[in-house]
Amino acid sequence: MASPIVLAGLTLENRLVSAPMAGVSDRPFRRLVREAGAALVFPEMVSDKALLMGNRKTRDLAAPYPGEKPFPVQLLGRDPQTLADAALKAVECFGVDLVDINMGCPVPKVVSNGEGAALLKEPTLCGRIIERVRRAVPVPVTCKMRLGWDRPRGTELARVAADAGAAFITFHARLRTDSYAVPARWTALAEIVQAVPVPIVGNGDVLEPEDALRMLDETGCAAVMVARGCRGNPWIFSRALRLARRGDPGPPPSARERISAALRHLEMLAADKGERRAVLEMRGHGSWYIKGLPGAAAARARLMKARTVEEMR
Repeated sequence: MASPIVLAGLTLENRLVSAPMAGVSDRPFRRLVREAGAALVFPEMVSDKALLMGNRKTRDLAAPYPGEKPFPVQLLGRDPQTLADAALKAVECFGVDLVDINMGCPVPKVVSNGEGAALLKEPTLCGRIIERVRRAVPVPVTCKMRLGWDRPRGTELARVAADAGAAFITFHARLRTDSYAVPARWTALAEIVQAVPVPIVGNGDVLEPEDALRMLDETGCAAVMVARGCRGNPWIFSRALRLARRGDPGPPPSARERISAALRHLEMLAADKGERRAVLEMRGHGSWYIKGLPGAAAARARLMKARTVEEMR
């Protein structure tokens, strides 16, 4: 896990990837998890149409911080040509190193448009999208999927994506209809790894350093993508790497370390987005940092009422 790997033509320092998370994976968050050891860090997904229309918020979501390399982008859409045009714009405007297509978002407002996980019901369209985007851009094209909509068909979907030219495929090891209460189906990941010739990145239920190492061992995935496990917890990456190198993840961060990191995150948000947005967004991030600490409930209540950076300190 801690050794370098070439994935989609990109040389990565290790096999740990940070997932694209809406409302989470902005520039300050990406800096923090990159510093903690994540080798590839995805920003939030962006709409292909909004990017092409020049929507300012979307452009802001898609923009890297200075020196952010490698820099991927994840696009949301369903029309092959529109996605191809948006991918090319992302390459030309932001110098992205990799284009990923979202084929797994389960949010109702996304799937109601036939996007995200809704594409899992249309494997042929999935293949057409990947092929068209791949022809449009000079960088690798990948996709992030689930195992299916309401029945397992991960191997079928993986073969379609591989045949279309996906450089790697990320699988969240759940169906769209699964809740997080349903354990991620790592056995299905192992079957997909054996079925297709392209690298598979595993995602789902990687909440502790030990989970990352276990997923690699049990599934044979090329890399591990962490999502919920790194919210308010960038240390999952550094501790997973230490576990791989030394056989021991080391102690979890202390309360002081967690609060210090949260305050730094707040300052970075304020510098990047201004005080008002920083305070609003830090209500969620701050709650994740302090989860499980003594007095967390009272502290969370104060966070929700804070209106300035000073009140949050």
